[in-house]
This record gives sequence, structure tokens and C-alpha cells, in this order.
Amino acid sequence: MNQSLRRTITVWQGVALYVGAVIGAGVLLLPGLSVTLAGPASLGAWLFDALLGIPLALVFAALAARFPDAGGVATYVRFAFGPALGTVIGWFYFVASATAQALVSLTGAYYASRLGFGRGEAFLLAAGILVIGTVANARGLKVSGRLQLVFSGVVATMLLLALLVSLPRFHAANWTPVAPHGLASVGQVALLIFFAFFGWEAIAHLSEEFRDPARDVQRATILSVGLITLLFVGVVVATIGTGTYGSDDVNRTVIARLMSNGAGNAVGMLTAVLALLISLGTVNAFIATTSRLGYALARDGVFPAPLAKVDSGGVPRAAVLGVGAFAGVALLITYVANWGPETLLVVPNSLVIVTYVIGMAAGARLLSGVPRVLALFSAVLCLALLPFSGATIGVPVVVAALAIAYRRWLGRPGPDSMARTQSAIRR
Repeated sequence: MNQSLRRTITVWQGVALYVGAVIGAGVLLLPGLSVTLAGPASLGAWLFDALLGIPLALVFAALAARFPDAGGVATYVRFAFGPALGTVIGWFYFVASATAQALVSLTGAYYASRLGFGRGEAFLLAAGILVIGTVANARGLKVSGRLQLVFSGVVATMLLLALLVSLPRFHAANWTPVAPHGLASVGQVALLIFFAFFGWEAIAHLSEEFRDPARDVQRATILSVGLITLLFVGVVVATIGTGTYGSDDVNRTVIARLMSNGAGNAVGMLTAVLALLISLGTVNAFIATTSRLGYALARDGVFPAPLAKVDSGGVPRAAVLGVGAFAGVALLITYVANWGPETLLVVPNSLVIVTYVIGMAAGARLLSGVPRVLALFSAVLCLALLPFSGATIGVPVVVAALAIAYRRWLGRPGPDSMARTQSAIRR
């Protein structure tokens, strides 16, 4: 008999998991690249995405408080629009998040290149990050939560220091021309950097494990939104103000460059080491959330059945190992194909933006009052980014086709999925 998931997460552990989920590879990789593509005007793209994150996070928090379930956004879409679309969104999130683990670990490995690692060694290190995150989660959420508190504190402190040590090196000339590649480039960057804000919905998959979901999820969300917005915008301002961007090497290690230029090479090297911890923390958080989604999808009969197993300690260990294996395969393909992290970015970005649009539509249908207004507002803003997706919109089409095919020919109804849906709708 499967065991129930345990309610162990506190408010501050929730904040730590949020920070670890949202702040990671995106802020390590994208500030320099975004400024290279759009100039100082790229700050507008970061502010747009940061402000969009506020209603997104609050709507997902409201949904999680009302429907505390490991399925997260897939559950909300199923309640609002039926099991078929819920299955598709569940697959979107799982594929996006599992693929992102390879990207996150690889980004940390790029920072390690400042320590003298070659390409092969960097990929081995990335694989090591995946293994550690998988093992930590397989041992249970309590271990993961403690690790995440440490990682999140390191992340916040390092990003704040990168801004502070850069202040004396700010020059007004670095802010002109404001938009050297035109305003259209700002919209393109807003979509590109959306990956940096991928994670507002992640806490929803853990809502069932909060001690008091109705109260603690919302508190953790509000605290996290303010902190993350401050740190993201601060790092981008430092990147522009100091002119620390341009080449691929600089763009991929921009935080270490800021620290090295502002506080010395030794501090820059230390930052590269800390970047590995950030990557490990992000992998740790996303394996936790993605494995819960895999568990929920399997429980509801639209994913391989073995992933629905929960051990005696309340841990969906098979789902945890499944996420780790998926990310490992993605990392191996990246190595063999000689891709950079920017190439992998196409998969999670295209899937997440569509997930957010449909997730917000579900929120508008299921919620009332202010949360409903916020859901509608968020859906419109997310839709505004879709025209900049171009050919990458084909990724969601392919994943949706696979999800529908699996559900039709291999899926099976979960024993209590319909009862849970009807109960949630009555509430």
C-alpha cells in the first residue's frame, strides 16, 4: 500500500525551496547574455518578468492553498478544464523541469571552468551535481530542506555582494546607447530570460507537504517574491553599470566576473566554487518538486506506474530516481552533440510559457475575487511574450502529442482521481 506524503515543510523551508528553485542557473547565465542582445534596455525585460512573477506566484499560492496536491499546476488545469489538458500540462512541466536539471548542472560546471577544468571534466562535474541532488532527495525531504536552507543563504548573500562590490565601478557611459539593437530586442530578451523566473509554480508541487498549506504557502510566497526580485534586478544593474558582458566566456560566468573585478581574483575563484553550490541547490529543489509531479501523474494513470510508489518514509523514491535519470540522459546528449547551455534553454522556456498561460487560465476559472483578477492579468502578460517564441513553439506541440498518445493508448485511470476532482470542484 502506498504511504501518504508527510507534512513537514515550514514557512522558512518554503522560502528556501522557492529561492533555490527560482534563483539558480538563470541568474548565473542570463544577465550578461541579455545585455549583450538588448543593451541597457534589457533591464526593462528583467523588470517586466520580475513584476510578472509577483501575480504568478500569488495565484499559484492561492491555488496551492485551496488544492494542496503534489500534481501542482497539472492538478489545477485538470480541475478547471478536464483530465486531457491536465495530462498535457503535467507532461509540459515534467519535461521542462527535468531537462532544466541538465542545464542547471551544466551552468555550474561552466563556472568551474574558471578553476581550470576542461570540457570533459566539467561534464563529469555536472553529472556529479545531478547524482548528489538525486541522492539527497531519495533520502527524504527533511534532508533536502536542510540542504536548501544552506544553499539559499549562500545564493542570496553572493548575489548581494556582487552588486555591492560592483558599485564603485559603475560608469554612466555604460548606460548608453540604451537600446542599441532596437526595442524589439527587449521583447526577445524578455522571453529568453523567462527561464530565470522558472519556479514560481514549483512550490505548488510541495503544497501537500506544508504543515499548514492554507497559511504557510502564501507567507512563503510573499517573502520569496520580494527577495528574488531585489536580487535579480540588482545583479543586472551591476552587469550593465560595470559593462561586464560581451563574449560567451564572460556571459556564462558573469557573477564570478563581477566579484573578481570588484574584490579580486581570489574572491572570483571563490564565487566560482559557490556557483557550484547554487547549481546543486537548484537541482536539489527541482528534483524535489519534479519528482512529486511525476508521482502525481503516475498516481493518476498518465505516467509510468512505478513512479507512483511511495516508500515507508513517505518519499516517492522511484520518481526521484526517474527525474535524475531523465536529466542524466539530457546531459549525455548535450555532451555528445557538443551543445552549449543556451541550446538546452529552448526546451524549458517554450514549455513553461505555455504552462503559465494555461495555468493562469485555470486560476481564473477556479478562483474568485482578487486572485481571479491576478490570474487574468498574468495570463495576458504571458500571452504578450508568445509572439517572440518563433519556431520554438514547436516543442510544446511535440510534447503535447506524446502526452495525448500515452494517455490514449497506455494510460489508465487512477483509483481515486475522479473522486478527488469532484471533491475539489465542490469546494
